[in-house]
Amino acid sequence: MRRLAVAVPRPRRFAGLAALLLGLLLSLQALAAPPKPLLWKVSDADNAVYLLGSFHMLRPGDYPVAREVQEALAGAGSVVFELSPDEANSPRLAATMVQAAQRKRPGTLEGDLGPRLSARLRAYADARGLPLERLSGFDPWFVGLTLSLLQLQQQGLDPALGLDRHLMDAAAAAGKPTAGLETGAAQIAALSGMPVDAQLQMLEQALDQAEAGPGSIESMHRAWRSGDGDALWRQMGADLEREHPALYRRINVDRNEAWLPQLEARLARPEGDTLVVVGALHLLGPDGLVERLRAKGYKVERVCRDRAR
Repeated sequence: MRRLAVAVPRPRRFAGLAALLLGLLLSLQALAAPPKPLLWKVSDADNAVYLLGSFHMLRPGDYPVAREVQEALAGAGSVVFELSPDEANSPRLAATMVQAAQRKRPGTLEGDLGPRLSARLRAYADARGLPLERLSGFDPWFVGLTLSLLQLQQQGLDPALGLDRHLMDAAAAAGKPTAGLETGAAQIAALSGMPVDAQLQMLEQALDQAEAGPGSIESMHRAWRSGDGDALWRQMGADLEREHPALYRRINVDRNEAWLPQLEARLARPEGDTLVVVGALHLLGPDGLVERLRAKGYKVERVCRDRAR
């Protein structure tokens, strides 16, 4: 009678398999956990403004939001966004932006860009089958914005799933009053009114990000999910300030300075707390709203159970 050969698994193989399964389980748990919020409480004697850093384009796996965000929303008397929900959700906003972006200056887009930047844009378009002639009638800032949005969408990030959009819906469902820190017209004017050198910086920044590959956006998204404001500032703000200073001032510093008096006015009111939801860059670094309000003497504290800063 022949013996059947039975392969006995070695303990070492079991250990390796167990380690692999454990690593996979921990990775899945990390993905399932809500993002750690970039949330700060700014307070004076009688009320508070909660500052929440948004990622404007997200994925379904980035939800639900953390408990701290839910609590800040529930306790807020009102919720403020960069744009009011009515304006942000209006189809007129996109149409107005496209109209403002159409070239009105003499000359061509290629003439604005010069040989070096034109060659980079052409290489980008050729590699992706993008018909560049469709963009030739627009100003450089709009071309840069278009490329940035394409990069984000190609990596599965969706503007309809952005944190600000999600909280606009949540505020409406809860019957919370909402407002905007700026109008759509002002936001468009901040872009369309940029000097040509700042517009070229915006396009260069979009091409830099594209040439860096998907890892650049994934790294920023990962830093946002983990609530690592320092890492996100280094990748998003410090690089922008160093490499494209005119653009950094126009889209970040100038707008922060316009928003500060509005935040202080809300702190001066005796009634109710306010949740303020803006792009994460506006809260970070030395020019961010967090440090600007701290410098004015308000009490500022991070609201996140897993991070102290």
